[in-house]
Amino acid sequence: MKTTRDTPRSARQIINAHEQSGRMFDAGGVRSFVLESGSGEAVVCLHGVPSSSFLYRKLLPELAREGLKGIAFDFPGLGLAERPDNFDYSWTGLADWTGEAIDALGIDRCHLVVHDIGGPIGIEWASRNPDRVLSLTILNAPVRVADFRRPWPMHPFSIARIGELWLALMRRPFWVPLFRLVGLQHQNAMTNAEINAYIDVLKRNDGGKAFLKIMRGFELTEQKQDLLLRALRRLAAPIQIIWGQNDTMLGRDRMQQAVDAVGATQAELLPGKHFLQEDNAHALAAKIALLARSQRN
Repeated sequence: MKTTRDTPRSARQIINAHEQSGRMFDAGGVRSFVLESGSGEAVVCLHGVPSSSFLYRKLLPELAREGLKGIAFDFPGLGLAERPDNFDYSWTGLADWTGEAIDALGIDRCHLVVHDIGGPIGIEWASRNPDRVLSLTILNAPVRVADFRRPWPMHPFSIARIGELWLALMRRPFWVPLFRLVGLQHQNAMTNAEINAYIDVLKRNDGGKAFLKIMRGFELTEQKQDLLLRALRRLAAPIQIIWGQNDTMLGRDRMQQAVDAVGATQAELLPGKHFLQEDNAHALAAKIALLARSQRN
């Protein structure tokens, strides 16, 4: 049966459409997936957990309308990327691979957008490549990581054996209301099938084993925090912080830490929770584009 605008799509159909809208590529010995939309200056959008490039499927076309080229790829172990057993799934390992991916995609300089643990990963890449960063947008991402505690829905994943049980509970009847509770301000922003696509992609091929390695690879150390804070202080490119005003996963205290870290006067608040990309793609793209234009002037 042909799917039309009036015919609800299944999670499988949504994932298929997502896969067909991008392409596979190779970087650092790992095959991954990338979405690209538009032309102009590159905007590299890094996801966190438990998400993938799927999180940016609405934002990238909005960036294209702003005259930018939106790019989002999957970290190893997540999304449609491969999930090698011997990969380094720590933030350092993922930052190393991010550099490989950006190079493999032929990106010289870019505006960088980071969300969730994509924050520490992307900022670490920026610390090694400051001259390649045109601007930085931080979305609901931790920067002071030494005292960071995983939000309650994520914490059980970090514990051996308990994490496997918690992941097993992440089935559709439980997953959908949990995602809506912590992720969405506007409940009509996503269908249940779109929400189910998140968990189906998370568990594809390996049942989520690589995801658990990522959750247990957080580097919550003073050394890592110092690296991130130094990078933010030294970055010459303009930086903005955008936060969901009702985010309970990373609340106002984490937002203020980010503001203080970059020396900003305040963060931009948007109506939303943790996944602003789902609730506010249009407004988010406008703010990213405004910062990009300021960098050209």
